[in-house]
Amino acid sequence: MKFKLLATSLAVSLALTGCVTQQSENTQTAQQQQTTKADERVFSQEYLIEELDNGLRVMVVKTDYPDVVSLQIPVSVGSRNEVKEGKTGFAHFFEHMMFKGSKKFPQDEYTAVFKNAGVDNRAYTTNDYTNYHLNFSKQHLDKVLEIEADIFQNLTYTEEQFRTEALTVKGEYLKNNASPIRKLLSAVREEAFDKHTYKHTTMGFFEDIEAMPDQMEYGKEFFDKFYKPEYVSLVIVGDVDPKATMAMVKKHWGGWEKGDYVADIKAEPKQQAPKYIHEQNEALPGHWLLVSYKGAPWEPAKKDRAALDLISQLYFSNNSDLYQELVVDKQIASQMFTYNPETKDPGLLHVFVKVENEEDLAKARDAINRTYAKARTELVDEQKLSDLKSNLKYSFINGLDSSQAIASTLASYMHFERDPEVINQLYKSADNITAQDIKAVANKYFVDDSRTTVTMSALDKAPGFEQEANLSAAVAKLEQAPEAPVFKVLDKTNSSPLIDVNFLFNTGAAADPQGKKGVAALTAAMLAQGGSQSTSYKEIQKALYPLAGSFGYQIDKEMLSFQGRIHKDNAETWYALVSDQLLNPGFRDDDFKRLKKEMIDGIKSSLKASNDEELGKEVLYSTLYKGHPYESYNYGDISDLEALTLDDVKAFYNSELTQSKLTLGLIGAVPNALKANIMSDLATLPKGEQSRLSIPDAPVLKGHHATIVEKSAQSTAVSFGFPIDTIRSSEDWTALWLVRSYFGEHRSSNSYLYERIRQTRGMNYGDYAYIEYFPRGMFQTKPDANLGRSEQIFQIWLRPLRSNNDAHFATRTALFELDKLIKNGLTEKDFEATRNFLINYVPQLVASQNRQLGYALDSEFYNTESFVKYVTSKLEKLTLADVNRVIKDNLQTENVQYVFITGDGEDMKKRLVSEQTSPMVYNTEKPAALVAEDKVIADYKLAIPANNIEVMAVEKVFQ
Repeated sequence: MKFKLLATSLAVSLALTGCVTQQSENTQTAQQQQTTKADERVFSQEYLIEELDNGLRVMVVKTDYPDVVSLQIPVSVGSRNEVKEGKTGFAHFFEHMMFKGSKKFPQDEYTAVFKNAGVDNRAYTTNDYTNYHLNFSKQHLDKVLEIEADIFQNLTYTEEQFRTEALTVKGEYLKNNASPIRKLLSAVREEAFDKHTYKHTTMGFFEDIEAMPDQMEYGKEFFDKFYKPEYVSLVIVGDVDPKATMAMVKKHWGGWEKGDYVADIKAEPKQQAPKYIHEQNEALPGHWLLVSYKGAPWEPAKKDRAALDLISQLYFSNNSDLYQELVVDKQIASQMFTYNPETKDPGLLHVFVKVENEEDLAKARDAINRTYAKARTELVDEQKLSDLKSNLKYSFINGLDSSQAIASTLASYMHFERDPEVINQLYKSADNITAQDIKAVANKYFVDDSRTTVTMSALDKAPGFEQEANLSAAVAKLEQAPEAPVFKVLDKTNSSPLIDVNFLFNTGAAADPQGKKGVAALTAAMLAQGGSQSTSYKEIQKALYPLAGSFGYQIDKEMLSFQGRIHKDNAETWYALVSDQLLNPGFRDDDFKRLKKEMIDGIKSSLKASNDEELGKEVLYSTLYKGHPYESYNYGDISDLEALTLDDVKAFYNSELTQSKLTLGLIGAVPNALKANIMSDLATLPKGEQSRLSIPDAPVLKGHHATIVEKSAQSTAVSFGFPIDTIRSSEDWTALWLVRSYFGEHRSSNSYLYERIRQTRGMNYGDYAYIEYFPRGMFQTKPDANLGRSEQIFQIWLRPLRSNNDAHFATRTALFELDKLIKNGLTEKDFEATRNFLINYVPQLVASQNRQLGYALDSEFYNTESFVKYVTSKLEKLTLADVNRVIKDNLQTENVQYVFITGDGEDMKKRLVSEQTSPMVYNTEKPAALVAEDKVIADYKLAIPANNIEVMAVEKVFQ
C-alpha cells in the first residue's frame, strides 16, 4: 500500500530524494516469464515479467494509451547502501553522473538524439533506490533501450566532468538546505540513528560532499559495485508488444555482466530513550516542530507497515481531529502534515507542525502526544477504518491513469523485491487490518524510547522543551479505570425507533453572576447553536439535515436542558455531532458574536418591541424577585450581555456544567453501545460538588404595587400575582393545581375567569391563572417540562385589553372574582367537574415521548412519583374541604404586584391612583344582573398607593 497521499507537500516528497535530474537510466532483473490476468487485485493489469540470466529483471505492461511508452529503471541503490565512512551522497551523485553518456553515445550526441525524438529523460534518488525514468513515443523504444543499455554498461566521464558535477551537487545541497523541511529531516535522521545508514539523507553529509571532487577513484568503485544487472529492473509500460519488447531488451541488455557485491548495512540498535534537539535558524520565520518515531521494515505480508500508514491518516491527516484542532479551530498551527516514506529497513514516521507563536510549540507537541496516546488506548471506529481503507485503495487505483503513472508506481515498488505483486500483498494486508490491529501496532511502535523530536526557529532554544513529553504517562492516564460517574441517569429506553435524549443540568439563569446576567443563556446557545472544536456549526447543521436530527436547548432559572431527537438508524452519527458540541465546544469567536447579537436582538425586538403579553409576565417575575437570583430575565440584561466576553462563557461552562448537576434522560430504542458511549463521555465532565442551586425564599411582598411599562402599544396587557410557598412537591400542590384549573385553565374556554371576562363580556382573547412558571403561553396550549423551580408565584394573566379603561376594568374583575373565590371556595359541582377534567386531561401532558421524558426528569427534581401517577392519585383522594382549605391557605389579595404594558403610562397611573371609575360599555344589550355587577366592579378598589406605582419606559426594561 503505497500511501502516497501521506506526502501532503511536494517539498516533503522532494526532501527524501536527492534531486530530480533530467535524463536517466537503469535496469532490472527478470526471472521467469509469466502473464498475469486482470483480476480483482489493486494492481490488476496483465504484465510480462522475466529475469535474464545476468539477474536483470524486466517487466512489460501493455496499455491502451496510444503511442506513448514509459521506461522506468529503478536501481536498488540509495543512501541506505552508502556504508563506507566519509563516502555518503554517492548514490545521489551517480544519479547526476549517469547523464554523462558512454564512448559510443557521448552526452552531446545522445542528448541530441533524445531531443530530436522528444524523449523526456529524468531521475531521482531516495533512501533505498535511484530511479531513471524516460517517456517517449513508441517508435523510439528500440533506440532508447540501446542508448540506456550502453550507458549503464559503459558509463564514461572525465575527471573534469566528475569534479565539476561534484560542485554542482554541493550547490544543490546548499540550495536545498534553505528548506526548513529538509533541514528538519536532516537533523532528525542524524539524531535518531546511530549505526544505520539512514542517519544521513540522500544528499549525504556536507563534509562528504565537500570532499567529493577528490573521490574519483571511489566513484568508479561505487559504480562498479552497484550498477550491475542484479540491482537493476526495467519497467516498460505503454503501447508496446510485450514479447517484441522483451526481445529488444535481451538484445541490448542481455550481455551485461553480473556482479557479486552485497553491502553490509549495519542494523540500528534499539533506541534506549527519547531524543530531542533544537536547531537554530536565524532567518526562519515562525517555529517548526517535528515529532518522529521509528517505524517498520518492508514486510508487505505483515500488517505493521500498512497499519502505520492508516494511523497517520486517521490521526494526523488534514481530515483528523488533531488537524481540525490545531489548524482550523484553535489556529495554533499554520501547517501540519505527516510523511511516512516506505523504507526497506525501519525508518522514521514524521509529523510536522509549523506555529507562529513560540509558546505554541509545546502546545502542539502535547497535542501530538495526546493523539498518540489516544491511538494506543482507543479502538477506532470500524466504519471509519473501513471507509479510509476503501478511499486509499480506490485513490491508488484511480491514480493509475496513464502509462507513465503505472510505470512510476511500479518502479517505486520494484526496487524492494523486484516483484509487482508486493503491491497486492500490501493492500491485502491493509484490507485485513482491524481496529484491534491499529491499537496493537500503535502500542508496538509509538513508545517514548522510539521518539526523536526536533524544533527549529530563530530562537536559541524552544520554550517548554526542558523535559520530554511523556507518552507512557498519557497512555496510563487514559487507561485508568474511570471513576464512577457522579451524574444521574433516568433510563426509560423502550422499543420506539425514535430516540429522545435530554441532558438536564440543575443550573440556569439563577446562577448568572452579578453583572453577567445572560451568561447562562449565552453559554447554552454556544453549545447548542455553535460549532464544536472539530466542526463548524454550519457543517453540523449540514450533517444533521439528512438525518432529520434535532438538538436544542431550554433555559430557566434552575434548569438548563439540552434536548435532541433522532431515529435509531442515525443515532450514532447524530450523537457524534451533538456530543462534540456539548463536551468539546468550539467557543469560536464568530459564533460568540453571532449568538450574543441574536440574544440582544431577541430582548429588544422579539420581547420588548413585539410581545407585550410575555413582557408583562416577565416584568412581573422580575419585580416580585428584586434582589433575588430569579430577578433577571432568563436571557439576561442588555448591558450585561453587551459586556460579556468569551472567557465569561467558558468560565460558566467549566463551573456549572458538572456531573453533580447533571441528570441524563434517555427514551426510545437507544443501542446499548451508544448508551455506554454516552455514559463514558459524560464521565469526562468535571465532577463538581453542588447537585443543584441553593435558592433563597422569595422577597416578602407587602401591600399593593404596580409597575407600568410604557411603550408604543394599541392595547394594554395585564399580569398580576404574588409569591406562594406551594411547589409541586408540596402536599397541597395538587389541590392548588385544581383550583388554578377551575379559575383559569390555560387556553381553555371552560375556566371561570375566561367565562367571566371573555365569554360573557367579550373583553379580550383569554384570561388564565398559574401556579407554576409558564413561558411562551401565547404559542402553546400545554406547559413545557424542565421548568422546575424552588420558588413559584400565583399569577393571573389577562390577555391584551382594548384600552386602559378596559384593562382597569378587567383587572378589577379578576380581583373581584379572586376575592369571591377566597371567600366562598368552590362548590361541590365545580370541584367534581374540575377534578374529572384533570384526571382525564393529565395524560395529555405526557402524550409524546419527549414530554414523558421531560416530566419524568421533573419528577426527579421534585422527588415525586411519575407525574401522571402522582397527580392522579392525589386528585382521587381530594375532597372539597381539602380544596377550600388550600384556597384560604395559599390565596390572598392583600399583597399583590400588578404589571401593565400600555401605550399611555401616565393615564394608567392616574386611573390607579385616583381609583377612577372604569365603566364597561357594550355594543349590545346585556342581562340586568351583569350590568349591576359591572357597576360594582367599575369602582372595585385595587388600593394601590401612589408611591407604590412606578411608570417606566420600555427602553429601561431588562436594560
